[in-house]
Amino acid sequence: MPKFAANLTMLFNEVDFLERFQAAADTGFKGVEYLFPYDFDKNTLAELLQKHGLTQVLHNLPAGDWAGGERGIACLPDRIDEFQQGVEQAIEYATALECKQVNCLAGIRPDGVDDDKLQQVFVDNLRFAANKLKDADIRLLVEPINTFDIPGFYLNRTEQAAALLDEVGSDNLYIQYDIYHAQRMEGELANTIKKHLPRIAHIQVADNPGRAEPGSGEINYEWLFRHIDNAGYDGWIGCEYKPAAATRDGLGWIKALSS
Repeated sequence: MPKFAANLTMLFNEVDFLERFQAAADTGFKGVEYLFPYDFDKNTLAELLQKHGLTQVLHNLPAGDWAGGERGIACLPDRIDEFQQGVEQAIEYATALECKQVNCLAGIRPDGVDDDKLQQVFVDNLRFAANKLKDADIRLLVEPINTFDIPGFYLNRTEQAAALLDEVGSDNLYIQYDIYHAQRMEGELANTIKKHLPRIAHIQVADNPGRAEPGSGEINYEWLFRHIDNAGYDGWIGCEYKPAAATRDGLGWIKALSS
């Protein structure tokens, strides 16, 4: 059976965030992920992980003003210093939480900036972050995200991410493969996963349309989970979906689709 991690940003949101660690453990999850830890004391989070026997699987680098609509700053030429400071902050938190991988959100393409400039800033920032994180024994991931949910997002497709890895040239940069985003942008899930598996360090799931529980939409997750397992993927699978109702009421898909 795959190793599923509860995304606490999306799941159990019927309770306070700090209570979601217990909710995840009580429903059988062994790992958790969430967008950002930075609003909370890192020692408090570490204590919750230890108390409930949970592994911190993933969190993101600081991504700018999230509440104000920003979705990452890694491609933005006027935010390089902020990005580098964010890398240091992410290392601080990931070390305290014993989290072995962090994800970098590219950001939304700004108006009036040349494509070559954006690409060079993104590459340079990733190179900086990958080197810093490697020194701390933490992997860096980048995630393609669909442009229906986030119009203008700079990194959209798996092949684009693979080419980016080639350009950065670091052995500490990997792809975060979100099946929902990939389905919306490109399809070809099985072949794409198999082709790029050596460079995929983390997988996330949600169905389409609606980004709800696996099994609620058009993706054949029962077959796809077997395919991922047979291809040799042994990492975590993050459950980053919007529950149709209360999270606990919709968790039957795990046993039904992955046993």
